[in-house]
Order: sequence, then C-alpha cells, then structure tokens
Amino acid sequence: MRPTSAPWTRQHSSAQPCAYFRDVGEGRDDQEESPGDEGATLDLANHTFVVPEKWIRSEEDLQAFLRSNAARDLVSFLNSLSCAVEGKKVGDETHVSELLEELDALLHELAAWVEDIPPAETRVRFGNPSYRVWHARMEEHAMNHMERILPKEMAEAAKELVEYWKDSFGNASRIDYGTGHETNFMAFLYCLARMGLVRENDRKALVLRIFNNYLRLMRKVQITYWLEPAGSHGVWGLDDYQHLPFYFGAAQLMGHKYITPRSIHNFEVLEGYGKDYMYLSSVAFVLHVKKGPLKETSPILSDVSSVKDWGKVNRGMLRMYQNEVMGKFPIMQHFLFGSIIVHPQPTPKNTTAG
Repeated sequence: MRPTSAPWTRQHSSAQPCAYFRDVGEGRDDQEESPGDEGATLDLANHTFVVPEKWIRSEEDLQAFLRSNAARDLVSFLNSLSCAVEGKKVGDETHVSELLEELDALLHELAAWVEDIPPAETRVRFGNPSYRVWHARMEEHAMNHMERILPKEMAEAAKELVEYWKDSFGNASRIDYGTGHETNFMAFLYCLARMGLVRENDRKALVLRIFNNYLRLMRKVQITYWLEPAGSHGVWGLDDYQHLPFYFGAAQLMGHKYITPRSIHNFEVLEGYGKDYMYLSSVAFVLHVKKGPLKETSPILSDVSSVKDWGKVNRGMLRMYQNEVMGKFPIMQHFLFGSIIVHPQPTPKNTTAG
C-alpha cells in the first residue's frame, strides 16, 4: 500500500521547526538523495517542449507530487549543488561556461534596471508600485533573454523555460516575493541541467556565481521596492523571503576551522566574512531588514545556532525546505509542470461493475 504523504512529512512537524536539526544518525539522512541522481538528460531529438501550467489544485495533488520522481529529482539536484560547494567560498575560482556567463549578464542587466526605475514616492512602506514597472520590463524582455542563453537548435525550449524565469522574480499583482519564487529559479536551473546545458563541472558556478548573484539581485529588489514577503511565517520564519542560501551557505561552512553556527551572533564575523559565505550574508540581511535582536526577530534562526556543526545545519535546512516550502500547498499550488518537470499521472480510481 502506497503512503498517503511524502516520507519526510511524517518525520517532522512545522510546529517544532528545530526538530529538523536533531541528530538522525551519522552520515546523510536516509531521505536525501545522492548527488548526481537528478534524472537523466533529455533526449532532445525526440522531445516536444510545451508551455508549463499549474497542476497542484488540492492537498492530494501536492502529496502525489511529493511522492513523484519529479520531486525526488528536484531535491537530488539541490543536493548535488550543495555537495559541489562544501567548503567553498563565493570568491573561489571556478569553471564558468559561456552559457552561465550569459546568464550572469542577464541578472546584472535586471539589477541595472532597478537603478533605472526608482521607487515611487509613497506613504506605504511595503509594496512600492514602481516594482510593477520593473517587473513589466522583465517580462517584456524575458523571451529575448531566453533566446540569448539557448543554442539556436534549442530555441523551441524558450517557451517552456521562460515561464519559470518570469516566476522567479516575484509577483507584480501582489508586489510580493518569497520561497516559491526562489523555487521557480531553482526549477529553471534544473531544466537547464536536464537539457544538458548545465553539466557536472558547472555545479559550483551555479551556486557561487549564478544563485549568489540572483540572491543579490532579489535583495536589491526587495529593499528598493519593499516587496511584501510571500507566505511569510512572520517572526517565526527562518527568513521572510528566502531559504536556500541557508542550505547552500551551511555547506560552504562545513569543516571551517573557526566559524561555527554560534558565530552568527558575532557582528564582526558577519561583517568580515559575509561576502564569502551565503549563510552569513543572509543572517546579516535579516538583521538589516528586521530591526532588533536575532532571538526576537528570527528565533528559529537564532535557535539553529545551537546546532553542533554545519553538516547538521545543512541537512536540517534541506529537511526544512522539503517540509516548509515543497510541502506547503499555498506555495506549491503555483508551481509549474511541463515536458521537463512532469506532473505525476493521476491514479486510476477503482470502479465496480454494475
């Protein structure tokens, strides 16, 4: 008999977030996939790309997705990226392919548009309407941007990839941004990997160069236009906007001789090493946007600092992401499925002959 929910959702509860970081035995958790096991490269000679659509319309659909190969492969992709940056600093020299150089240029172009489109004068703190102007420009150029990074023989894929790209930078109607949009960006990168455009030796650059610059872009967008946090847990959230920098950032710090999880309470460490480690820069950003002591504004993040080592923090962050992002219907109801990330087939219902 098949389980009614994903295996990790039976192990942890959002009511006890720090349970994610408790010891579960030596080595990697048994629900984590081995790196490099994120699905076979597509046979593009016999592949038809489509415009992706929403599929998750109920809690049952969500549970079907969480049990599917699509969810497993996406988590395995994240795990492979984490493994690639263990013990690595943002500024470390790494291989950057021509496609990733072009993708990096697109992120810098979007960042430059923030300078071109200043926030409107308004008395409302959150939700500056100028964000809609920036977002509209992003959408207007999105298809052209896909054509810039894709080889000519793969131009047909633009119609599928562009939807993940456009959903990576927040929602113009609500003027908000959150972990669902961050997940769309990772889905976009995952699609590039499934197409064979991102290879094993690109993994480190995907995190330290591409994802880090995406993170910097979205922080700039957030503090310029003061986007509402989408799906925020408020004071009890890990971060109002992002999750994955803590996962990848903990991997970067694994084995560090001096910086421990407790070091996040040391301002000199945050200031001196934030540019090298995403976890530290993320804590510093939380302190920037949430005024007050960390234990009051982000108690979960403060509590995680008591975890023994970065390996446990890293594994706990992945479990937390699986449960608190991938496992939450309000977030995943907006997730897109197409020919690359395929939704599970519905289970045939039993019928009784009359």
